[in-house]
Amino acid sequence: MSIKINGIVYYRTKEACKKAGISRATFFRWLKEKQINDVKQKDRRGWRLFTDKDIKKIKEEAEKIVIDQSIK
Repeated sequence: MSIKINGIVYYRTKEACKKAGISRATFFRWLKEKQINDVKQKDRRGWRLFTDKDIKKIKEEAEKIVIDQSIK
């Protein structure tokens, strides 16, 4: 469920991952592996808050094509 704060719509992790087309496990693995940066906004409980811009960056990472250089 999205929330609106000062006119900006934010999404929590579950919804942001769904919108980006990845699982929560993938999101946290990418954070751990530093493939993506963590969001800067969190609510008072410390839960991440994602903007549409944050989700777009995650989606771009999810849609990257990696070429296996060992295949010739």
